[in-house]
Amino acid sequence: MRDRGVVSAEVRPELAALAVADPPVSWAELGFAVDESSVDLGGVQVRLGEPGRGIVSWTLRGVDGGEIDGLATTTVAGAAPTVGREHPNGALAIDHVVVLTPAFDRTAAALASAGMPLRRVRDGGGFRQGFRRLGPAILELVETPGAPDGPARFWGLVVVVADLAALADRLGDGLGAVRDAVQPGRRIATLRASAGLGPALAFMDPEP
Repeated sequence: MRDRGVVSAEVRPELAALAVADPPVSWAELGFAVDESSVDLGGVQVRLGEPGRGIVSWTLRGVDGGEIDGLATTTVAGAAPTVGREHPNGALAIDHVVVLTPAFDRTAAALASAGMPLRRVRDGGGFRQGFRRLGPAILELVETPGAPDGPARFWGLVVVVADLAALADRLGDGLGAVRDAVQPGRRIATLRASAGLGPALAFMDPEP
């Protein structure tokens, strides 16, 4: 057995699944293809109807299981499943998963200990953001200055869609204004709270 944080050369840390408390019907109404309470987004399984609120936990390949600074974590072995599920809303994959923390250095150290050191840290203007690719998706760690001390928590995710303008037409007032994303050449729009989802959810253009 390897020591915690020592990742083998054959298996890099990858996001395999997210457990989300939303009822499956809420995602189906947004145009996601729901199959037995699960949504396949680019090989990442979003498992719906889980006990709790928002994003409850994640499942990773290539790391040891257990809590990571408050983030409930399970692991799975084996290769990622074949990608090929089509969604009526044009969803293609998860671009990134957002985690909030009141103690950026502490959470970054916990991620590094689990074999997932941040690859890039930027100043977001009074707070820090850290990034790490986890296979098909990116982890974005966001500092919350002034927030009460406590563990890190899952906050939301951004889904890549084939045609953001078409999705905006489909969802109407349920989707916020389409605007330029931080990533050059891409646009993003956030689902309004009236949709009733637990996690924050936004949609983004594919990479140019």
